[in-house]
Amino acid sequence: MNYNKKSVTDIDVSGKKILLRCDFNVPLDKESGAITDEGRITASLPTITYLLDNGAAVIVCSHLGRPDGEWKPKLSLKVVADRLSGLLGKPVIMAEDVAGEDARQRAATLRAGEILMLENLRFHKEEEKNDPSFARALADMADIYVDDAFGTAHRAHASTEGVSRYLPAVSGFLIAKELRYIGGALQNPKRPFIAILGGSKVSDKLGVIINLLSKVDALLIGGGMAFTFIKACGGSIGKSLCEEDKLDYALDVLEKAKKQGVRILLPVDAVAAAAFSNDAEAVIVDSTAIPDNMLGLDIGPETSRAFADEIRNAATVIWNGPMGVFEMPKFAEGTSVVAYALADSGAISIVGGGDSAAAIRKFGLEDKVTHVSTGGGATLEFMEGIELPGIACLLDK
Repeated sequence: MNYNKKSVTDIDVSGKKILLRCDFNVPLDKESGAITDEGRITASLPTITYLLDNGAAVIVCSHLGRPDGEWKPKLSLKVVADRLSGLLGKPVIMAEDVAGEDARQRAATLRAGEILMLENLRFHKEEEKNDPSFARALADMADIYVDDAFGTAHRAHASTEGVSRYLPAVSGFLIAKELRYIGGALQNPKRPFIAILGGSKVSDKLGVIINLLSKVDALLIGGGMAFTFIKACGGSIGKSLCEEDKLDYALDVLEKAKKQGVRILLPVDAVAAAAFSNDAEAVIVDSTAIPDNMLGLDIGPETSRAFADEIRNAATVIWNGPMGVFEMPKFAEGTSVVAYALADSGAISIVGGGDSAAAIRKFGLEDKVTHVSTGGGATLEFMEGIELPGIACLLDK
């Protein structure tokens, strides 16, 4: 995939109506319906502010939750429009529909410096089906399409890919940053280049591992997925998580890495317990000799130090997946050590979305790393080298 795509700074937006796809799929309180984390809204502000300041009229669209093609008032984007208005310090006009009469009329009279929010895209089944007529209806309201929703870039939906057939398409600042850092690391990294992979399952990272083997100098594996590798090598892992059907795959990865000169570091010790509970007694054990009645829930201190040393000596680091059950304080140390080592390093430090992003925020280190990806599944597919429809459709530089 070509990572060199045009962004909002490569085009003239003055006097233009911009259809801006954001990721406003924010978490809501089940009782009150209030936004519980506005991070995705604040992340969109640089692009929105740039467009408004440069004389554009902005028509914002997004999905929220999973309405499955039905009109569900609890998933209306009005709550997002109200919060966005507060953050911008100016009114955000709220359309009563997505691409219907009200939205079209409001878009037609929208002036430079004004912003309009369309209703939840997924109130229409046509959105996820990438229906051409629905995409055309969205496109007809604007002159230019700007995609700033990296979290949905791996989906070919009407608002992420379909509209690009009818409008010139460029990225916003969020996607431009993802392309610059993740794309740059995969394409032309500063070396040494290391990747740290964690999380529970090897199967979640199959494509990522294979793609990274041809790019990194070292691969550090922690989390539950490490125990599949350890067992494949003959280790005793007790009750630890293991994907029995991936043992041969793990051996194949180790063999490929050896042939390609890539160092793979597996945990040498682990924090284990007799139960999956923060109340369970935690003990440090050899990762290849975990007692039969115990399961590994974090990398141990020796492994943490070794991983931190690797990070300190690297020039580029990609991290995706926690080192243990970091939600439980007793089993969060390994993830914490990696997070702080990353924050203290002089490396280009890239944190994958999902749990890794949650971990870096939990430790208050989001501003100490180079880039925290805004995607979950999109980040993984990006790291696998899969072409993302929402990126591929953008104009090349």
